[in-house]
Amino acid sequence: MPAPAKKAAPLRAAKPVRVARSLQKGQQTRAAILEAALGLASHMGLEGLSIGALADVTGMSKSGVFAHFGSREELQIAVVTEYHAKFEEEVFFTAIREPRGLPRLRAMFERWVRRVSVEVDSGCIYISGAVEFDDRPGPVRDALVGMVKAWHAALHKAIELSVQEGHLRADADVDQIVFELHGLILSLHHDARFMRIPGALARAGIGFDRTIQFYATPAGLEIERSPKTSRNGATRR
Repeated sequence: MPAPAKKAAPLRAAKPVRVARSLQKGQQTRAAILEAALGLASHMGLEGLSIGALADVTGMSKSGVFAHFGSREELQIAVVTEYHAKFEEEVFFTAIREPRGLPRLRAMFERWVRRVSVEVDSGCIYISGAVEFDDRPGPVRDALVGMVKAWHAALHKAIELSVQEGHLRADADVDQIVFELHGLILSLHHDARFMRIPGALARAGIGFDRTIQFYATPAGLEIERSPKTSRNGATRR
């Protein structure tokens, strides 16, 4: 009788596994470089970023860093994108858990203020980037402008919802409110970081209250007067 045919050897998955592990390691390395770049940019600005500086901070070779970011410009854009993602996670996605209307709008502003207070000793890439790239057209400036516009659009939507919920007057100037809220943040950053003036955080809160009270309906004023408990446990009136 003919010898029984040998069973085909199972296809080995060793190579795909190695490839997957290599990709995962590459992603982890890129994330580590990006985190270091974000720290450098916070203190030195986007213009302070360089492949060489990152190589020194991460202990990698310049070619190793360059392999993940092909140019300084690509690195800067990646940092802006990462900063925006963290901003969204800490400020926007937390705030939208609040009910529509003034509770959500207030949460957005208070989370924004809290982030600025943390950045007093480092710096806000949105603000420093605006100074560095305000008159320098190009992909980095476009990325910065796009991120800030996205945040302004979110604020705009929150204010419109406050109008729809009857918390703000129907004739409320939405663009003006966005302008004033952003102005409060810029003043806060200036006084707290540059001037080191005590009480800047409290003044930002007072400014928000005055802006809202100017446009608020009786229902909105009632919501603002009611006791509220912030996420850190403090009761606010």
